[in-house]
Amino acid sequence: MASVVFFLNLFLFSLALTNFFTIRKPEESISIAQTIDVLIPVRNEQENIPELVASLKAQINLHAVRFIFIDDSSTDNTASLIKERTQNDPRFSLISADPLPAGWLGKPWALSQGFSAGTGRIVITLDADVRLEPQAISSCVALLEKRDVDFISPYPRQLAISLSERLIQPLLQWSWLATVPLRIAEKSSRTSLAVANGQFFIAKRISLETISGFNQISDQVLDDIELSRALIGAGFHGMVVDGSRVATTRMYKSFSEIKNGYGKSLWKAFGSVQGSIGVVVFLAFTSIYPLYLALNLNPLGILALELIIGTRLLAAKSTQGNLRDTFLHPLSIAVLIYLILFSWRNRSTVQWKGRSL
Repeated sequence: MASVVFFLNLFLFSLALTNFFTIRKPEESISIAQTIDVLIPVRNEQENIPELVASLKAQINLHAVRFIFIDDSSTDNTASLIKERTQNDPRFSLISADPLPAGWLGKPWALSQGFSAGTGRIVITLDADVRLEPQAISSCVALLEKRDVDFISPYPRQLAISLSERLIQPLLQWSWLATVPLRIAEKSSRTSLAVANGQFFIAKRISLETISGFNQISDQVLDDIELSRALIGAGFHGMVVDGSRVATTRMYKSFSEIKNGYGKSLWKAFGSVQGSIGVVVFLAFTSIYPLYLALNLNPLGILALELIIGTRLLAAKSTQGNLRDTFLHPLSIAVLIYLILFSWRNRSTVQWKGRSL
């Protein structure tokens, strides 16, 4: 078994190393003449609005951009703050989403409302907790055009401050850097290779219109992955890109928030109970079992542990993560396995922002 886990982790390290050197990154910011709609769904986001609006106002090299906020029945000061911070700036607009219809979840419904209100040839979806560097939109749209793809997903740098964040959040980038051949996925028609992050997602309007906008993901908790799968399934191509130098986000601030956030989605992430079991076994075998072998001074186990930690080091280096936290990788995986089990156990009672899912 030690030899099996060694060669498996050697493969994962080789894949992560290849992706480390070949992952697409936004390059220079150039003048963008295309019309752009930036759709920002908001629901009780008053804490995020001031910094978010400031980062949007600072965007450079955009000649025809609309920032469309879609207020999804907020009960705090979200709407009034948006109006206050964007008044007299014609680039900004605020619409109120219609009541949530049956068969829809809140975010896809809000995005659908914003999509119908826009006309831009480029459509960007942006979460309220994302902060953009001034060149973010222009450089990412330039990459979309340069690579002649239909969509890209610039993966923001995940800010992690508390111990629970530092254990879990870096696994987001690591999970695809070490398991998905990104250059192959970029040109592939296999939906199983789809990688995306709805925090910052860019697509051509014509591509989204072909799949009827956001209708296909109306009830999907993992709206970002399912949107990319719908696009790939319709014959379009796209890719995840390293957006850590142009976008940042802090998703959660405590373990309680992490449990609520991942509790709503992890049970859907792997397709089925069998899929989740397979992932749990894979994670335990490649990331926890090598630690057991290493503690028993098994030479191949020590090498296997070094290799899997090496994949985390590559991911952290690529996305400006904390290098020291990578050595806690077996503990991170143990917590992730707990969150997968927690998500399955509580899937029928999950709520998000006051709504049942």
